Amino acid sequence: MQTSIDWKTITTVFLDMDGTLLDLYFDNYFWHEHVPLRFSQKHSMALDDAKQKLLARYKSKSGSLDWYCVDYWSNELELDIASLKREVAKHIQIFPNVEKFLKKLIHHNKNIALVTNAHRKSIAVKMDHLELEGHFEKIISSHDYGYAKEEQGFWHKLMEVEPFDPLATLFIDDNLTVLAAAETYGVKNLISIKQPDSSKPIQDTLHYPAIADFAEIMPE
Repeated sequence: MQTSIDWKTITTVFLDMDGTLLDLYFDNYFWHEHVPLRFSQKHSMALDDAKQKLLARYKSKSGSLDWYCVDYWSNELELDIASLKREVAKHIQIFPNVEKFLKKLIHHNKNIALVTNAHRKSIAVKMDHLELEGHFEKIISSHDYGYAKEEQGFWHKLMEVEPFDPLATLFIDDNLTVLAAAETYGVKNLISIKQPDSSKPIQDTLHYPAIADFAEIMPE
């Protein structure tokens, strides 16, 4: 689906982080390769066994706030998740034209907020590696509100804490369940990402328009 934005009608831009601004390859590699490796070493088990055991645990928490919580997994797995992320931070990559896009939004006086399910400790790892923090007026973590973005409670809390006009807001996220939640709440302008993980195939974004590169929606 082609993407067209009337920037004159947009006052606020909410941007997801992982899989949207940043390549989801890092997170997939981290949770499915690096954590199982360290878990297998800690418990003296075969790597494949560790992967199977962890995958079952991941699935049980998918879409919940716990799934995105560094502290939850640190306690659950008895591993320092934030430190493990820093061990492989070299794999953190920003998508092409993201910084240019953010600078254009600032130039056009848009209200820009990072709106992510990522835990504050995960955000810190990413921001320390990429130095992107200065591009956002606000960095909003769902953990501050007690609801994941998949839940309506998050959007009600966001409106309460950071009031916005749903009809004049653009929200970009690679997670289709999150986009559906925003749509249900009434956010009008929604865009997805065609290939959140550069190492995996293009995803079916259903009825949501999607981009492969932020150059496609760059404000003039």
